[in-house]
Amino acid sequence: MRQVTIFTDGACKGNPGPGGYGVVLKCGKHRLELSSGFARTTNNRMELMAAIAGLESLTEPCAVELHSDSRYVIDALTKNWIKGWKAKGWRTSTGQPVKNQDLWQRLTAAAATHKMTWHWVKGHAGHAENECCDQLAVNAATARNLPPDLGFVDA
Repeated sequence: MRQVTIFTDGACKGNPGPGGYGVVLKCGKHRLELSSGFARTTNNRMELMAAIAGLESLTEPCAVELHSDSRYVIDALTKNWIKGWKAKGWRTSTGQPVKNQDLWQRLTAAAATHKMTWHWVKGHAGHAENECCDQLAVNAATARNLPPDLGFVDA
């Protein structure tokens, strides 16, 4: 099983507003950078999309270490929030619908074939790969003619 390290970050200019994500994948001496943006979205959606894009780019089951500066993403996965949400019909502990359910479902599906390890990294703290992801995300968020985020619903 190949060992892959994925670094991710999301950015949003306004929340909601134009947003983007950045991803750095490393496997041995190989490195791949991914990014994309959307015309109107949220920071949390972009954090999720970064992880999804990284995982969906893999073509075979891998041992994956995924690094994100998003507590929202990492805590949901390492503290079993998702398991609780699923058990409650995608409702939070207060009975509210889980936000970004479309992306949580897509993320769990993308992660299912891999041996996953989830890591939180402090953002904007000089971590080279996180800083690269941040720049990719910001550049994507500020690009012209961004497509809509079809899953985003204004509250």
